Amino acid sequence: MTAIRALNSANLNGGQKLAVKYFTVALALLGAQILFGMLAATQFVMPGFLYGVIDFSINRMVHINALVVWLLFGFIGAVYWMLEEEAGAPTVGLKLGNIIFYVFTATVLVVVAVYLLVQVGPGEMSTQWLITEGREYTEAPRWADIGIVVCVLAFFYNVAATFFKGKAAKGGISGIGGVLLLDLVALAGIYLLGMWYTTNVTLDQYWWWWVIHMWVEATWEVMVGCMMAYALMNVLGTSRKIVTTWLYLEVFMMLGSGILGIGHHYFWIGTPEYWLSIGGFFSALEPLPLVAMVVHAVYDSGVHKSRNNNHPAMGWLIAQAFGNFLGAGVWGFIHTLPQINLYTHGTQWSASHGHFAFYGAYATINIAFFYMATQKLRGDVWMSGNLFGNWKWKWAMVLLNLGMLGMIMGMLVAGFAQSQIERAIGGATWTAFFAAQEHPWFVQGMYWRLAFGWMFAAGYVLLVWDMLTIGKRETRAVQSHDDAALEAK
Repeated sequence: MTAIRALNSANLNGGQKLAVKYFTVALALLGAQILFGMLAATQFVMPGFLYGVIDFSINRMVHINALVVWLLFGFIGAVYWMLEEEAGAPTVGLKLGNIIFYVFTATVLVVVAVYLLVQVGPGEMSTQWLITEGREYTEAPRWADIGIVVCVLAFFYNVAATFFKGKAAKGGISGIGGVLLLDLVALAGIYLLGMWYTTNVTLDQYWWWWVIHMWVEATWEVMVGCMMAYALMNVLGTSRKIVTTWLYLEVFMMLGSGILGIGHHYFWIGTPEYWLSIGGFFSALEPLPLVAMVVHAVYDSGVHKSRNNNHPAMGWLIAQAFGNFLGAGVWGFIHTLPQINLYTHGTQWSASHGHFAFYGAYATINIAFFYMATQKLRGDVWMSGNLFGNWKWKWAMVLLNLGMLGMIMGMLVAGFAQSQIERAIGGATWTAFFAAQEHPWFVQGMYWRLAFGWMFAAGYVLLVWDMLTIGKRETRAVQSHDDAALEAK
């Protein structure tokens, strides 16, 4: 009988043990995001559902904030996962890092509890300090804002001190490490702009978009580039030279598209007209190097007969490359040209793009790292295509991807009805708004979103089950990529 391998952290380094904690919370927060998203989607088509118990605005707020936080937990975990290998030194300040993890997690739990327990009330100065600041995506109260800044600064200290103790102290630092350090400086600094207070609504939106857009379409994209480069080297044996080259191109593209592309958020908030041209042109360029990185890596692996040692992770890396290109790039570009955005802005068309972009660009890469961590927790087993019980990860991937695509198309159909009836025909009046909300295409789109949401939720359950069981009966150890290439010859 095949021996059962239990999950064991004995062969993980200190940073990776901390990373597993972040990955665990990230996976749980993904579940919370799905739960509150399903509640909000249900209330959208059945407004009486849980009326007086939990408000739609609260479900939507927790759904969106859980998205930001679970992705952030996944990114921090990924950095800790690759830190010691890239830096060539044990994690500096590991005890502080563990303390910060528990502080960060407790902060998130308290903030969510406050959202649920204090759903309505007056908007006073104490509200922004204790309840919510009211800015979409960054609703956390001011005390939590300060706590998040402290946690991120401590995280940056761990990373920077480790790099400077390791390869940097020996006269060199990897391209991935250098890009990562500079990106973390921007990641922490840009968040401070979201705490800027102004009574001018246009200025407030201006700084708010710096946090939302510069995180999502600049610093996060570069972070994902570092993660993708590391993952391809470990899963597929891709040359460091190849992934570093494309990573540098990603940074170069970000300087143009990520920063100037922010202009597509400035169209209708009172900023100068030149943002119509700048924002419309630069918005969709930054995903291209990541797609090229994966395509080049897969081609190179075929030429050198490399062996993929983690099929689930590789599947999600490919999903990330093309999900990023289609969701963030193509899906964004089709409605960010100002001539089109005039009719689609704020409709379900925007929600369709948002779901596709966040899932395609960020959720997928986090899931790939979850599988990389699970592989090592099982004792570095070979997660091949014929892995025992492989149907679970394959069906989880199918259900999650098809569920997301179904929701995306449902929202796109609904958004199309809105843009035509509410904007093009009705002229954005209240009468036109309600006419669009009652149109059969819009209503059917919202029901399809709910139905495919259930498919996505089923995929999440299967994903968690697979994370807990994958590789338990595998006896083959993972091969180094050098050994695999020699065997193939």
